[in-house]
Amino acid sequence: MSENELIDDCLFCKIIRGEIGSYTVFENDDVKAFLDISQVNEGHVLMVPKKHIVNFFDYTAEDAQRFLQYIPEIANAIKKSNPRIQAMNITSNNGPVAGQVVMHSHIHFIPRWEGDGIKFFTRNNADQYDEAKYQAVADAIKAQF
Repeated sequence: MSENELIDDCLFCKIIRGEIGSYTVFENDDVKAFLDISQVNEGHVLMVPKKHIVNFFDYTAEDAQRFLQYIPEIANAIKKSNPRIQAMNITSNNGPVAGQVVMHSHIHFIPRWEGDGIKFFTRNNADQYDEAKYQAVADAIKAQF
């Protein structure tokens, strides 16, 4: 990727350019993967495209093919690095309301093992839906393709 696909005031663009240090675990012309400074669990890695893209809402089909193909390779390398790792959360927060803090697309690889104490919360709202409401939501989404 060329320098003109990065921006000046982005933390991850600065890491990609080497202006800010990182503990890099994988890098090629398309992506850079490095330890997340927070280390939710040991081995927590971020993968960022070497093109400034704010989040998945801004990806083209070409961007997705180019950058997301590395997810399995990075996930497997992390898993193999520590025999304690039994599973992994692979997540991305898209937009501030969803918890995105750095406005440069990135994927979290968070290793998991039994008893690690991490809780990811979801909720089940199935009791608030009937056949008509499910169909209306599905139809609204389908209409956007």
